[in-house]
Amino acid sequence: QLHLVESGGGLVQSGGSLRPPCVASGKSLRHYVVGWFRQAPGKEREGVAFKGGFDNSEYYTDSVKDRFTISRDNAKNTVSLHMNNRKPEDPAVYYCAAAFKGDLRIEDGDYDNWGQGTQVTGAP
Repeated sequence: QLHLVESGGGLVQSGGSLRPPCVASGKSLRHYVVGWFRQAPGKEREGVAFKGGFDNSEYYTDSVKDRFTISRDNAKNTVSLHMNNRKPEDPAVYYCAAAFKGDLRIEDGDYDNWGQGTQVTGAP
């Protein structure tokens, strides 16, 4: 069974950067479609960045385009989210997710493996 653990959350200043990794164990992430979601207090969970399993295609929600990048390191069995230029809407709990479905998926209902989340907080 695939197990996902996020880390690397913390305090980020306005305009700052963070790169939380998500380490997988139990199975290789190589051909899994992977995604990062976030949920802020009082808001619904939203998907922010995704990478396909076989073609490595990517999708980003509009609010993070040109600021966030999702990357996969097969040797380390890790998927990371590179967050740059932190904006007021970015602080949230960030979750990584994976599904063995190959093609790009952007709906949370398509994912059946989830991490526990890592908190990203905005500094004034």
